[in-house]
Amino acid sequence: METQAFGTLNYIVLLLYLVAIMLVGVYFARRQKSADDYFKAGGRIPGWAAGISVFATTLSSITFMSIPAKAYTSDWTFLIGQYIAIAILPFVFYFYIPFFRKLNLTSAYEYLEARFDIKMRLFASISFMLFHIGRIAIITYLTALALIPFVDMNPLTIVFLIGVLCIIYTFMGGIEGVIWTDVIQGIMLSAAAIMIFVMICFNVDGGVGEIFSMSAEADKYFPAEQFAWSWTDSTIPVLVIGFFFASLQQFTASQDVVQRYIVTDSIEETKKALLTNAKLVAVVPVFFFAVGSALYAYYSQNPQLLPENFNTGGILPFFVISQMPAGVAGLIIAAIFAASQSSISSSLNSISACYTSDIYNRLGKNTSKEKALSMARIVTVVAGVLGVVASTYLIMSNESELWDAFNSLIGLMGGPMTGLFMLGIFVKRANANSALAGVVMSIISVLAVRAMTDLNFFFYGVIGTLMVVLVGYLTAPLFASNKSEEELHTLTMQREA
Repeated sequence: METQAFGTLNYIVLLLYLVAIMLVGVYFARRQKSADDYFKAGGRIPGWAAGISVFATTLSSITFMSIPAKAYTSDWTFLIGQYIAIAILPFVFYFYIPFFRKLNLTSAYEYLEARFDIKMRLFASISFMLFHIGRIAIITYLTALALIPFVDMNPLTIVFLIGVLCIIYTFMGGIEGVIWTDVIQGIMLSAAAIMIFVMICFNVDGGVGEIFSMSAEADKYFPAEQFAWSWTDSTIPVLVIGFFFASLQQFTASQDVVQRYIVTDSIEETKKALLTNAKLVAVVPVFFFAVGSALYAYYSQNPQLLPENFNTGGILPFFVISQMPAGVAGLIIAAIFAASQSSISSSLNSISACYTSDIYNRLGKNTSKEKALSMARIVTVVAGVLGVVASTYLIMSNESELWDAFNSLIGLMGGPMTGLFMLGIFVKRANANSALAGVVMSIISVLAVRAMTDLNFFFYGVIGTLMVVLVGYLTAPLFASNKSEEELHTLTMQREA
């Protein structure tokens, strides 16, 4: 299929967006006096901004494009996951945020050393860093891959615009620059989804009523068969369980989200951040699914507009480039760039926070504030370059089927981390050696299940998490505790014991 002419006006709009994002990084660069500023923003971030940042961080460009494609070709069942993410927030409010705020952490994994030992801290931190370097590469690659058929840009140019510019503004502005660019990007993502839906409604005969009527007739919301239990397919019961543990991992054991809990000046502002995120998650993703239904109605009425043998995974950018007015199309493509950059910049800053806090400061000697800040910026650049190089390799080698494989590894790497936090906070008798036994068994179990069964990948995180907790609990009496009663009183929820 021929690429669409992107047009001068669209290029101007995209360029203006990229310049604006760069200027935000330049503005906040002057406030970065220490590593504490670079990772915590001196507590200057209001709760509502941190909340939009969490929302933008967890919504990548792949989600931005794949949700409408999913609703177009299939149904709305994956919307369940968004509301599971909201449902766990009271749990996070009550049990997790007090620990992260009280201990004044830079890296979430500092808690694991305080509760267990340095091995658990390094395991979780290194796992997080490796996972997110891969995430940067794959998000950049898949974004470029999705846009290549529709815009007349070289794929390496797309990688450069997304990756290199993201490195620059993250390098300069630290977490403060990242969060305020996330605010801009989160607003752009939300406005783009609403704008696309409204514009399609005006182009469908019968308008919004016809859109939802056609989807209902095609049984494209929550089909009855999706409520059946399955060990291999992503039916609704599987999604509920899988998204519960995936959301738990994201909100309790992932540095890029947990870091938002410590950039505000009070626990009330931190809770406000998650409430803001919950409101956005409750509303905005519905528009992404509605866009998919609207595209289904539009192209059902106008099938001649779709090229023969069209890959429907790119239905959203195809509509934007081919049907939306010049300038508006550039704004939507800028929103896709924004979705990618908001995820990548958060990954870069959190990788830097983990390395600086968990390795450089923890294992190094005589690390001054100035040296720590310099190291933080160096790591930001190195992690970004690694991600861009890996993404370039993926483009040159034309790799495929990466996203499903990458998602399946979340259980392998995210499950043990989530389990460690659960074990530490809720199981008072657990100790460093029982936690290590739990992690080892967790990794072995997930690898065995992945290699020997057809179990749906949503179960990997469940197995990885629960295996750490179960084995950590059962083996605890075999080892002597390395923490005093006073330390356990501070580091666990079972304070009455």
